[in-house]
Amino acid sequence: MLPLDDICKERLTVTLIDANHCPGSVMFLFQGYFGSILYTGQLLNTKCDFRYAPSMLREPCLRNDIHIDLLYLDNTNCDPTRVLPTRQRATEKIKEIIRSHPDHNVVIGLYSLGKESLIVSLALEFKSWVEVSAGRMETLRLLGLPDVFTTDEGAGRLRLVEQREVRYSNMQKWNQVYPTLAILPTSRLAGHYHPNVHVVPYSDHSSYRELEDFISALKPAAVVPIVGTCLPGSFTALLPRKKRHDFLVPESVQSYMLKQPAVQPRHRRPPPRYKRARPPPRGVVFESLSESSEGSTNVSRASISPGSTAPEVEEVVELVREVEKVEVVEEVEDEVHIVRENEGPQKHCSRFNAHQSQRSEKKSRKRKGAVKLGRHVFL
Repeated sequence: MLPLDDICKERLTVTLIDANHCPGSVMFLFQGYFGSILYTGQLLNTKCDFRYAPSMLREPCLRNDIHIDLLYLDNTNCDPTRVLPTRQRATEKIKEIIRSHPDHNVVIGLYSLGKESLIVSLALEFKSWVEVSAGRMETLRLLGLPDVFTTDEGAGRLRLVEQREVRYSNMQKWNQVYPTLAILPTSRLAGHYHPNVHVVPYSDHSSYRELEDFISALKPAAVVPIVGTCLPGSFTALLPRKKRHDFLVPESVQSYMLKQPAVQPRHRRPPPRYKRARPPPRGVVFESLSESSEGSTNVSRASISPGSTAPEVEEVVELVREVEKVEVVEEVEDEVHIVRENEGPQKHCSRFNAHQSQRSEKKSRKRKGAVKLGRHVFL
């Protein structure tokens, strides 16, 4: 019971009812100033689907002459052309298939949760352990089921796998090791082309006939389908002609709602981008620039490490600039010398080409260390 205002005049009552579906599934009955609302479908990420059984109507919250104003209906199998057997009959059909293959191992494809009662019934019928994965075993232990499950490979004739694992390639592989048949207990239409795969319409959702019985017995004022937006005409004919009464939000609830801060919608954060870790700086060591025969400047051995101070870096930068100035001056002097000694087109061309080659070699020797040094400094 939850208060809906400051003075606790209006209250909301929420009752959970067993949904006869997978373990932990419930139906929600909401009662308050708005009337009574019964929810039997999926609510967010909770499992609220149901399979109708007459025993549900004997629940205290449903048998005390309660009137349901609005019913949210799990209409997964709402197809009048499909005949869905009861779970008891579907279980007997699976047992017949297994009995007709006494020399085969049996693989049963299921989802991660649901149909545990079927598996326990098969294990007790054929007196066999049921092999499961370690992850599924942890879930089964929490449910308090009979001790018929094991993680030991080859311990029993029955084995549970994920439903998506039952496919043609795996069937070929399993039958190469030992004769194997697979059973898919589901009401969904599934096409399998292997002769040893058997699809049995075992469902934890209500059949069309069961939904009709549920609506006829409950007599809600209105029905909202969970799957799709339309209901069969036969369901509409079962509803009473009296329309659902309108309700007003009490003033105490309105004032309480106005006092509450507006709920901001939650925005999903983008997944973090994992950047590649960069290796820590190791420091840079440069070789000295030896003075050439033409009189180039000596550059002593210099080093920059992660702990170098700003004055040390400035000193290296000045060193690079001096080397560049020396090269510019030498280039200008060489060009002037060539112009002055121009003794003709042929001689000028040959001397110019020879000088250019000599100057390129000199420049390469001088800038070998300086270029590396400057690259590391300015990056």
